[in-house]
Amino acid sequence: MSAEEKKKAQQLRAYQARQVHHAHVATRRRRDQFVWSAAAVAAVVIASLSLWGYQTVGPGAPEVAPDISIAENRAWTGTLQLDQAALGFEVDGQLAPQAVANFVSLTGEGFYDNLTCHRLTTDGLYVLQCGDPLGLGLGGPGYFFGPIENAPADNFYPAGTIAMARAGGDAESMGSQFFLVYEDSVIPADSAGGYTVFGEITDGLDDLIEAYVTPGTSDGSADGIPATVPIIENITIQ
Repeated sequence: MSAEEKKKAQQLRAYQARQVHHAHVATRRRRDQFVWSAAAVAAVVIASLSLWGYQTVGPGAPEVAPDISIAENRAWTGTLQLDQAALGFEVDGQLAPQAVANFVSLTGEGFYDNLTCHRLTTDGLYVLQCGDPLGLGLGGPGYFFGPIENAPADNFYPAGTIAMARAGGDAESMGSQFFLVYEDSVIPADSAGGYTVFGEITDGLDDLIEAYVTPGTSDGSADGIPATVPIIENITIQ
């Protein structure tokens, strides 16, 4: 074999070796891509399942209203301490077990501590609304509950009534917000019904009126933010 033929033979072997190497690399890349893709899919599935578990049965699961057994089917007494008035009250776990269970549970957690009463009405409807962690009338404990309990058939809410606030036309929209009726009021029922009455003020109503109602609303309207915003320092109940 001539030198020229040897050279061509060597070039052919080198070319064939490169082809084998390239084919091996391509095969390995395809295999790696498959493994990576499978791993990525598995990671997504695992993440989705983890998120589903977190949101449905884990700590990220939506909260639900406290069990009505907490109300113990009995009356509870307590004190709602505002920054400028103290209210004695009683709530009735027999007439409104879900609302009372909710109130007792949230009180025990200190949920209401340092919250404000964000709404005062002064014409026809005479209430002071409290219990919103946002202070805007839009917040709550992270869950809603219903149905309406112990609503007066005649729509009459006497002074001292403690009742649950809710969205208009929605009986399942109660949460942490409640209102204190400081003067006899007729509150018409809507498409969902009336409002859950779960307790009454037994002491301190005059102090409440003097401290927070008499100054009116901040803008002078009949329905707005109190000019003197009540702050709930704490609620005790037993």
